[in-house]
Amino acid sequence: MAVASTTLAPERAKPMTREEKKVIFASSLGTVFEWYDFYLYGSLAVIIGAQFFSQYPESTRGIFALLAFAAGFLVRPFGALVFGRVGDLVGRKYTFLVTILIMGLSTFVVGILPNAATIGIAAPIILIALRLLQGLALGGEYGGAATYVAEHAPQGRRGFYTSWIQTTATLGLFLSLIVILTTRTIIGEAAFADWGWRVPFLISVVLLGISVWIRMSLSESPAFQKMKEEGTRSKAPLTESFGQWRNAKIALIALLGLTAGQGVVWYTGQFYALFFLQSILKVDGYTANLLIAWSLLLGTGFFVFFGWLSDKIGRKPIILGGCLIAALSFFPIFTQITTLANPTLERAIETIKVSVIADPAECGSLFNPVGTRKYSAPCDLARDFLSKSSVRYATEAGAAGEPTRVRINDQEIPYVAGAATAETNKAVLAGLQSAGYPKAGDAQIVKMAHPFDIFRAQTGGIIAMLFILVLFVTMVYGPIAAALVELFPTRIRYTSMSLPYHIGNGWFGGLLPATAFAMVAATGDIYYGLWYPIVFALMTVVIGLIFVPETKDRDINTYEHA
Repeated sequence: MAVASTTLAPERAKPMTREEKKVIFASSLGTVFEWYDFYLYGSLAVIIGAQFFSQYPESTRGIFALLAFAAGFLVRPFGALVFGRVGDLVGRKYTFLVTILIMGLSTFVVGILPNAATIGIAAPIILIALRLLQGLALGGEYGGAATYVAEHAPQGRRGFYTSWIQTTATLGLFLSLIVILTTRTIIGEAAFADWGWRVPFLISVVLLGISVWIRMSLSESPAFQKMKEEGTRSKAPLTESFGQWRNAKIALIALLGLTAGQGVVWYTGQFYALFFLQSILKVDGYTANLLIAWSLLLGTGFFVFFGWLSDKIGRKPIILGGCLIAALSFFPIFTQITTLANPTLERAIETIKVSVIADPAECGSLFNPVGTRKYSAPCDLARDFLSKSSVRYATEAGAAGEPTRVRINDQEIPYVAGAATAETNKAVLAGLQSAGYPKAGDAQIVKMAHPFDIFRAQTGGIIAMLFILVLFVTMVYGPIAAALVELFPTRIRYTSMSLPYHIGNGWFGGLLPATAFAMVAATGDIYYGLWYPIVFALMTVVIGLIFVPETKDRDINTYEHA
């Protein structure tokens, strides 16, 4: 049964004043800086792993760095609960002023934090604590900014005004990439890995100062101010939001029917695309980041376009339409990216038959989303090596007790575990490359000579594919703030909308890259991880069509549940 939609006939709203537009711009600009801070860690996870987890083997450092990065996503819903409650009790302005202070200062401290070689185990402990603070702050930021802007926006234009906030995550990512690439270019890779990685973190203190100055000049949301003067604020926003079924069910529907699908489409189009280029197609980091940066630059304006369009035709058709089109398009788009970025690999996948032949009793599951499992059986080690080498393989059952071997077309290579594993991997790799798999630095793998090397068919074609993925992101993300704000009444709006948003994005979306790659590793199919976003996007389409009401015509200043 669908949730009741109380649609009120709004009075004609006066156009927003210049001062109100300035306030909304300032709010969005501050959020750009917050996302810049948050994305720095993700972009520099490998270097940070070497700096702060040096007590572990090299193969393990990156895993711990990524787990610390994931911790920031996992605590976001708790930040939504903490700061959402404060925002509904104290006010929108002061709450998201606090969130940016926490976020910015935590990021700056990462830039001056001594590494493990200097202060030992204290370094990674402090680093993880700072990541948790960043995640908590970000959990409170989005709901405050979206609620604040929506409550300033004229009736009938909320989609357009809140869509400017939606550009901030992409612009923050873009800004972090530009600062990192510029710093690397100026000081060189060796110096960047040694000390230069700190520069983008230290620069954030300048951005923090600008953001705080801007937000100090903001006035409180008129809807909250009116509610405060009338004494109608919620005394227990958490209990009212999630302890009463009429409100809790809307939060659940918002999660499953809007933000879960939006989150997986968003992370596939930006983060997993970058991961796919680097880790699976073996494109160098400089080129992969530039390709993503160009697609973001070309696509960001569509956040505002789809926000504006949602004021005309509704939030549901655009968000759910984006989820549906993305789900139907992911396989052909990523296949085309492979064709363009690493054609040698694509030919090898299509023409070379690779099998791991082993006693089934020796072959376990390779599903390892957190990356902490260690394999010892030859069958598992062989399959793990092949998947990390982007090789499509099949597992064939051998006789009981039969030694494990890797078959490459008609050539068989015994796979020996233990001290000989490294030599065995070299032999397997040589056999793969002899059969036609690409060598490191293969001339056909896309490589950009400079940032404007975009007019060749290869680079231009990849950017076009990535742009389509970003277009899907803008469809699902552009109208989402307005849709969430309109689902909940003013007295519990900050609390109620923040939690489903951050579970959908922080958990369903944030865990996507690691889970999708684990699915690839477990199956030997470089495209198998795409089933993760496809399934959740289609789930959102079905649930959203049945249960989510259309809300674009609601007057949020007077809306209460029927």
